[in-house]
Amino acid sequence: MPRRALPGVPASLEGGASADAPVTLSDPAEVVSNLPHLPGVYRMLNAVGEALYVGKALDLKKRVASYFQKSGGLSPRIQLMLSQVASVESTVTRSEAEALLLENNLIKTLSPRYNILFRDDKSYPYLVLTGNRYPRLGFHRGSLDKRHRYFGPFPNAGAVRESIQLLQKVFRIRNCEDTVFSNRSRPCLLHQIRRCTAPCVGLIPEADYAEDVRSAELFLTGKEDEVVGRLIGRMNGAAQRMQYEEAAVLRDQIAALRTVREKQFVSGESGRDADIIACARAAGITCVNLVMVRGGHHLGDKNFFPRNADDCTDEQVIEAFIIQHYLRHGIPSQIVIGTAIAVAALEQLLSGQAGRKVQITTHPAGMRRAWLEMASKNAQLGAAQTLSLQATQEERLAALQQGLELPENVQRIECFDISHTMGEATVASCVVYDRSALQKSDYRRYNIRVKPDDGSPLDSGAMERTQRAVDRTAITPGDDYGAMRDVLTRRYRKVVSGEGKVPDLVLIDGGRGQLTVAQEVFAELGLSDVALVAVAKGEERKPGLEQLLRSGRDEPLRLSRDHAGLHLIQQIRDEAHRFAIEGHRARRGKSRTSSSLENIAGIGARRRQRLLARFGGLRGLLSASVDELGQVEGIGRKLAEKIYQELH
Repeated sequence: MPRRALPGVPASLEGGASADAPVTLSDPAEVVSNLPHLPGVYRMLNAVGEALYVGKALDLKKRVASYFQKSGGLSPRIQLMLSQVASVESTVTRSEAEALLLENNLIKTLSPRYNILFRDDKSYPYLVLTGNRYPRLGFHRGSLDKRHRYFGPFPNAGAVRESIQLLQKVFRIRNCEDTVFSNRSRPCLLHQIRRCTAPCVGLIPEADYAEDVRSAELFLTGKEDEVVGRLIGRMNGAAQRMQYEEAAVLRDQIAALRTVREKQFVSGESGRDADIIACARAAGITCVNLVMVRGGHHLGDKNFFPRNADDCTDEQVIEAFIIQHYLRHGIPSQIVIGTAIAVAALEQLLSGQAGRKVQITTHPAGMRRAWLEMASKNAQLGAAQTLSLQATQEERLAALQQGLELPENVQRIECFDISHTMGEATVASCVVYDRSALQKSDYRRYNIRVKPDDGSPLDSGAMERTQRAVDRTAITPGDDYGAMRDVLTRRYRKVVSGEGKVPDLVLIDGGRGQLTVAQEVFAELGLSDVALVAVAKGEERKPGLEQLLRSGRDEPLRLSRDHAGLHLIQQIRDEAHRFAIEGHRARRGKSRTSSSLENIAGIGARRRQRLLARFGGLRGLLSASVDELGQVEGIGRKLAEKIYQELH
């Protein structure tokens, strides 16, 4: 990998070997002698140039030299890594904070085998108040829009939905989509159960609704006292005007708000945003617990399980988590940890990323100490639960190996399922079970393209793509055997060519016909060593009555309902079923909601947009004449006639 030049750093200060001229470590002293006493990042590479480890150092020469000292007391993991190192690269930086940033970027890019690695989660969910005339309270995940107000992030979607339910109960703000809101003619059920004030039909003045939205904003930012004061003022005003029903509603809001505040464990730090991080271990399982506090409210927590952390200290794990997590996600004003790490460079780095001061507290007191104890307990429970689950999964795998008479080295299991609706939008799923857990990063979906059938909808919006699908697969809609043949061929043709791992066991959701297809495909590809099992549903499709059909065996195998191996098969089969149905529904929904204009040759995105805008949608377009179609910009008489014929 070429080294990135840093502003103000002379090239002569960059030590170690380059990617073009690797240095062998037959003489480590020579490598160390070329390194400067400056901050930077070093990379340990193997013989083929792959990154084994990326580290940062305040003094590159001293840090790299420590690896090759005889009395270094290195961990087994680092000793194994050093036995594979063929060269060392380094890059000088201007500060330790800059070294931290470069280290994180390289870890994310190179995924070194011996670094502590945290899984890169999806974006965290937020609670959003839209910028409409009557703002909507809703769930949001993804990029942020400046027109709206966002609160969070929350550790999980459940915490967002709980907050939405709470705010609806107290402040009665709408959560319906704008399309529903603009087309209501009478109040919905949420108004009847006192969860919405029905601004859609004008049952609340705009000013009063804006006041409720403002109170919700203050509550979400931790200003409960101000919210209560505003509500008390409105209640007294309504009472003075003898509007006692309105005063009673406000009184109930105040009571509900006070009840909520009493339940908030961290309400003693009103208005503060903080993250609390703790680490715990259980028999080789390392768990990092992240507790989120926003506006003084405890939003929930989330567990993280790093890789390559077995022989690392808690300080190293937490430092790696802080660097990798906060350079991808939002940074609070305060981070509370219970380990003594060097925080100066981390604070400088995070403050620069956030554009404001970020404080890391290593010796918390008072309420912060209570937060840390809560996070530590969560981490201990997370590690213990994962250890217990792993033991259960290992027992299930051992029982499966025994029940199916498989070798003890069977570890990787792949399962396939087909989902469609009368041949429409056929999708195949492949889920992977390995290392005693479902490996979601290895999941794959396959869209099965079919040949045209009389009266059957085409899977593809473009005729030429459909024709290519016909030429390649020629699968009849609803042909489960053909779909299974297609997905297995596509999946394992790549495996045979060296892309991906060969499984030890393949499960097929289906009967004898699907198993026969799988046997034929594997014979053609030369994968004769892979065990094949079809999971046929039992009588009345009841769980526990499944029949297991094995290649080379005529009689089906039935395991008892309480057999641990059968439970593992059910777990993997059900996950493949869920994953396939999810993909099928998404594909079917996309197909049914796509415009009929997409199937007309010569109508691209711009012309389609002009037509729909001119006639107000597809319904208006269907009622338009040829002359009216021809008046649209970019649509001539000939194309207008073609459009009319296709639509009618």
